[in-house]
Amino acid sequence: MISQKQLLLRKVKSIVGVGAGGVLAFGGIGLWTGNEKFFKQFVSPVLDRIDPEFSHRAAVSMARFGFIRAACDGDSPNLQIKIANMQLSNPVGLAAGFDKSAECVRGMAKIGLGWVEIGSVTPRPQEGNPKPRIFRLPEDNAVINRYGFNNDGKEIVRKRLQEFKQRDPNYTVGVNLGANKDSPDRIKDYCEGVEAFSDTADYFVINISSPNTPNLRDLQKSESLPELLQRVINTRNAQERNVPIFLKVAPDLKDEDIRSISKTVLKKESRVDGLIVSNTTISRNGLASNLKDQIGGLSGKPLEKTSTELVGKFYKEIQGQIPIIGVGGVWSGEDAYNKICAGASAVQMYTALVYNGPGVVTRIKKELSDLLKENGFQSVQQAVGSSHRRTDA
Repeated sequence: MISQKQLLLRKVKSIVGVGAGGVLAFGGIGLWTGNEKFFKQFVSPVLDRIDPEFSHRAAVSMARFGFIRAACDGDSPNLQIKIANMQLSNPVGLAAGFDKSAECVRGMAKIGLGWVEIGSVTPRPQEGNPKPRIFRLPEDNAVINRYGFNNDGKEIVRKRLQEFKQRDPNYTVGVNLGANKDSPDRIKDYCEGVEAFSDTADYFVINISSPNTPNLRDLQKSESLPELLQRVINTRNAQERNVPIFLKVAPDLKDEDIRSISKTVLKKESRVDGLIVSNTTISRNGLASNLKDQIGGLSGKPLEKTSTELVGKFYKEIQGQIPIIGVGGVWSGEDAYNKICAGASAVQMYTALVYNGPGVVTRIKKELSDLLKENGFQSVQQAVGSSHRRTDA
């Protein structure tokens, strides 16, 4: 009879492959120790030389099978935050895109993230766009991807999430919903996602801001967004659980788009429970890499200033009536702090993990906690939107 350990080893061997075994073993040490300095100096340069999608799959597999050491320290009390009735031990979460099909929620929770967001999940499984479709830009601390909502589909993902929730019912997991590329009714796809995960998700994200599904961003327009949100909200209200709904917007918005979206999400019939600001960008301003012209969405450090400014603009429009989660270029506690002061109640990260490894989460939380204390804030909530209050004064 084959033991559980033997089965695990077989799975790992099948993932590693003959030619990359040494690379993954070396990378696994960095992931396992959680040592950020080790990861940046030794692992990241190696990963720069192999296929980025292979690296991504390897990281997901390592997290899935427990090859990541758990963060030792608990969270500082001043990092606790409540968002849309969700109590979080800290405001640093994992953005959608890393764990697309709920394969490694437990592993990512171990590294100290306040919560994990999976997806984007579509009703039907889909392969996504042709490969290659992800590119590392180390000169810019950035990544360009054009994955195209590749995932295992709602049925398989739902089962995985249910299994996780049975063991860890109190850990917060959001489900980022997308539409199938060939769907004749994309709004219906989002409604199907709400129905499928209404008994397991802690919150939903309506992702209409990915640049990698043709014409998806058209749903952000004033003539489309109200119908989308009304149908999604009506579907949510028909379920037994009243799960919060967040809308994820693109960074490539004009001021009139920001005003229009803000008005829509605050109306009674289309009111959401929060905004996620923002997705990847199609802008390439200031990049040094020779891969900068690859088609897809750009994430990472170049997005930090743009996304923080966008958080501030949305915060001014909605006047704190619904919470904002800030995403884009969170590389340090200062980056997280700036987004919070601009109006975000919490932040999400992804690309910083690619370049710095899981140890970056602990560092960011410590730096953020220290900055809150240094600036006289006893909690994250006290700091939310504080830069606007100082400006107004």
